[in-house]
Amino acid sequence: MMRKWVVYILKCRDDSYYTGITNDLDKRIIDHTAGIGAKYTRGRGPFELIYTEPCEDRSSASKREFFIKKLARRQKEALIQK
Repeated sequence: MMRKWVVYILKCRDDSYYTGITNDLDKRIIDHTAGIGAKYTRGRGPFELIYTEPCEDRSSASKREFFIKKLARRQKEALIQK
């Protein structure tokens, strides 16, 4: 079974945001919590999952992730509020 790709945003303990993609969100959150997720999130937990956006495939998820990462914090917060 193919899992859908998702773009997600975590709020880190230091109040920063981390944006990533995955096709297994539960496992990815576990990886971040265990310190084996992204280098950026190591030591920044605990995390709060504050945004998810489904995507059709890995390519569209990667493009959306790139777009979101370029947004200013205020723009990310506006996206999260939608």
